[in-house]
Amino acid sequence: MTTGFKQQTTVTLAEVAEAAGVGESTVSRVLRNHGSFSGKARERVLDAVERLGYVPNRIAGTLASAGSRLVAFVIPSLTNIVFPDVLRGASAVLEENRYQAVFSVTDYEPEREEALVAAMLAWRPTAVMLAGFEHTEGTLKMLRASGCRVVELLDIDGTAIDLAVGFSNREAGRASAEFLLKRGYRRIGYVGHDLDRDTRAGKRFDGFREALNLAGVPLVDREIRAGASSVESGRAGLEQLLRRAPGLDAVYFSNDDMALGGYFHCLARAIPVPTRLALFGHNGLDIGQATPQPLTTIRTPRVATGKLAAELVINDHPSHVADLGFELIEGATA
Repeated sequence: MTTGFKQQTTVTLAEVAEAAGVGESTVSRVLRNHGSFSGKARERVLDAVERLGYVPNRIAGTLASAGSRLVAFVIPSLTNIVFPDVLRGASAVLEENRYQAVFSVTDYEPEREEALVAAMLAWRPTAVMLAGFEHTEGTLKMLRASGCRVVELLDIDGTAIDLAVGFSNREAGRASAEFLLKRGYRRIGYVGHDLDRDTRAGKRFDGFREALNLAGVPLVDREIRAGASSVESGRAGLEQLLRRAPGLDAVYFSNDDMALGGYFHCLARAIPVPTRLALFGHNGLDIGQATPQPLTTIRTPRVATGKLAAELVINDHPSHVADLGFELIEGATA
């Protein structure tokens, strides 16, 4: 599937100067915050910078003229194994082709992502890779005006700027619900983390609820934990959920970290899994398959996503959305 993306040239200092109605030297002084310029000139320059998505070139005349071999990754987290797996897949391909990967971490904060994208673009990378499609308007402007390749990872539920590699999170949520329904579960709850920040988890939850509602089995209750996902958050989340809804027969978790926490809670409270309570995760992490009862989950193509993303950039592939799909692991917890 193509997106109609047309590669744009980098916004130049001269274009900012023309848009602001000042000389290039004035633009340079404003951006360096050094030398003389009026307050009115400063406002016009900064307004033009924002409108055009201009990013100052910190390597003018060096990497920019020779052709940068940097590939920038702006990822939400390093504590979640999902993103290190993507980096591992991409790095292997990039290193073989003498490209250098650099990365920064947003902690799922859109405004931080915008600042980090600006910092990365200042080095004029060959490509910028980010998680998902949800970005601030400022981030979108900079990426569209950057002139470099843009790859959005681990999602295909949206409109890509240029390249996208991943799978449908909505379909993964639907498949998870359909599996539980086919197994006969009807009193189903959910435990997850901040869905506004982790938009891909939010899409899975939406797909999960859609499938339940279509079957006439609405979600009984949900427990949304503040902050990042973790095993401890999943344990505490399931405990809270069962206090409110003790009659649940299945719980869907936003990912395997949270589901493992739920599994440990069941072990500690002698809750039989899955005869008393079924547990369903997401990501297919190795640790979830090494427990006494392997997690029922969705295995995602994390390493393959990074590998293909790097290959598309190196080969200068036309704008494209690559759906790598996912695999449902039946496990032993549902």
